[in-house]
Amino acid sequence: MSIIIDTGCANLTSLKFALERLTNDVLVTDDPAIISSASRVFLPGVGSAGYAMGILEQKGLIPVIQNLTQPLLGICLGMQLLTSGSTEGDVACLDLIPGQVQALQAEGWRLPHMGWNTLTDISDHPLFEDVSQNEYFYFVHSYGAEVSDSTIASCEYGGAFSAALAYKNFWGVQFHPERSGSAGSQILKNFLEITS
Repeated sequence: MSIIIDTGCANLTSLKFALERLTNDVLVTDDPAIISSASRVFLPGVGSAGYAMGILEQKGLIPVIQNLTQPLLGICLGMQLLTSGSTEGDVACLDLIPGQVQALQAEGWRLPHMGWNTLTDISDHPLFEDVSQNEYFYFVHSYGAEVSDSTIASCEYGGAFSAALAYKNFWGVQFHPERSGSAGSQILKNFLEITS
């Protein structure tokens, strides 16, 4: 079973509908036991890092997520929460992927970075199988993870930021695959086909 963690700070419905087009085995929950026993886990999120981490702490989900050994995909803010911390309020995050989240270096560019953009430097990673560099993905954010050894794809908006991260069993995408048409659907399909 694939689990979408109910973070209380994301549009869970659009992600659930996108996944239901690919599988009939998906559930939204904040139950620690169900999350821990899932085959794979999605961590969505929108809004601020501090607020989202507060909800995860309130629900007792921080140690649950940190101890997962199955594949986990963070989406948008969910990816940012996987890093060590965010300068958005100087928040300590889940510390599962090395690196920091910072305000986008986009002087002269409108923020948030909202709309369609392509990826650069896509690595040979299972998450991007059958995805080309010409594909467009949908972004909505003002903060981004720095480019690091964990970056498996980057994006340019004023400056470079990590569009996707991977470290051990924890992966993340800054864009919204559920709102990115066929390319986003391919990302979700690739993740669903990954085995532990």
